[in-house]
Amino acid sequence: MASKKKRAKKKVDVRKKRSKLLKERKKELPSEEIQLDKKRAKTEKEQALEIRLKKETNLYWVRAIMGALCGFVGVYFFDLVSYPLLIWMLAFWFGFPFFVSFVIFRYQYDEEEWSWKNILMPGIGIYFFLFMIVAIIMQTLKTVP
Repeated sequence: MASKKKRAKKKVDVRKKRSKLLKERKKELPSEEIQLDKKRAKTEKEQALEIRLKKETNLYWVRAIMGALCGFVGVYFFDLVSYPLLIWMLAFWFGFPFFVSFVIFRYQYDEEEWSWKNILMPGIGIYFFLFMIVAIIMQTLKTVP
């Protein structure tokens, strides 16, 4: 059998390595500061994205409120049940965001930046969820003597 020679691990001087790393870090610092300044200045794309996100957030919360209100009004005031309630929900689900977008908030329609997809997409889930929860609670409260 061949004897296995134990390989000696190389000794590493931690202090020397650390001093080298610190010197390299000091050389890189001025360039990092310049890069941070560039990152802080927002580009036009970032500003456009922020504006679009702000619009979508506004529509989201308007939709959340409208979901609860439509469920309440449809069941409590109009006594809608079954298919009429479904049609009521869908009418406000697809029609009201355009009304809010163009009449109340007065957003400009631009196919590249603000299209019909941006109008319909934010808040679909929260609208449906709040509509159903409020409509079920209201219907239950109306039917229980």
